[in-house]
Amino acid sequence: MPKRKSKGAQRKTNRGPQKRELEYKDDCQEYAQVVKILGNSRCRVQCFDGVSRLGHIRGNMRKKVWIKLSDFVLVSLRDYQDDKCDIIMKYTTDEVRNLKSYGELPESVSLVVENHEEEEESVPFDFDDI
Repeated sequence: MPKRKSKGAQRKTNRGPQKRELEYKDDCQEYAQVVKILGNSRCRVQCFDGVSRLGHIRGNMRKKVWIKLSDFVLVSLRDYQDDKCDIIMKYTTDEVRNLKSYGELPESVSLVVENHEEEEESVPFDFDDI
């Protein structure tokens, strides 16, 4: 009988960031930033045309590409529903920096990711005194 491969050999070893070609928007597409994660593969996005839309994450992106708060994405607009869109791809920070330098994104876009974790409150007493 042949030997079984170990579980480590079965897993993919290429986990680093891969270099890909920068994708620009076409007709019926728009750049957007994720404002709120709603669940059920949906999120609220603020498109750069000034409209807030409900974004739906495509099926081939689920469980492969994790979209977080304040990520930049490319969305496909729907002809029959103006308040909904489909998220096509997620941009990395380097790609967003390149899009901004090429003039695709407005200058008002900030690349600094805000930390939404709650800060520790100061305790009025010291635990060493107890």
